[in-house]
Amino acid sequence: MQTEPKSVLTVTSLEPLELDPLPPETNLSKLLCFPLGLQDSALLPLKQIAEIIRVNLVEILPVPEMPSCILGICNWRGEMLWLLDLNHLVGYPVLTTGVTRIAIVVMVNEQAVGLVVPQVDDIELHDLQQLQKASAGLFPPKLLPFVLGALPNGKTVLDVTAITQCPLWQRHQK
Repeated sequence: MQTEPKSVLTVTSLEPLELDPLPPETNLSKLLCFPLGLQDSALLPLKQIAEIIRVNLVEILPVPEMPSCILGICNWRGEMLWLLDLNHLVGYPVLTTGVTRIAIVVMVNEQAVGLVVPQVDDIELHDLQQLQKASAGLFPPKLLPFVLGALPNGKTVLDVTAITQCPLWQRHQK
């Protein structure tokens, strides 16, 4: 019997995860921070995150003939959720330890995708108007297509749309 993944952070609707609202006069945006690779960290805009769930690797149904960055599918709210090993997709080492992972469920054009990471760290506030454009010299070539930009403190903000529309796995999904 297959069970649904345990929610780490649950919302009651499919609206993006928002938590407490920011004052209207601020330019700050809420971003979820999580490790990327062994020493780096990355950020995702909270407004594109629907939920953060714990996924047991034995409950993931592998899909034959898929790129190795695709872990497979699982049941999420009665729907099929594609799970991507985000580290592997962007050129970092494959996740190997433990039996459970964290999936950051992102929503783009009403399509949910689970970005699997080892853990999530915190929610941070940043001014995205200070975001510097991604350039080839700053990021590894495999990561570059998925980078929205870099903040002055050196943190990388990933582009959820670029990840979910990656041709590598999109052609297999239809």
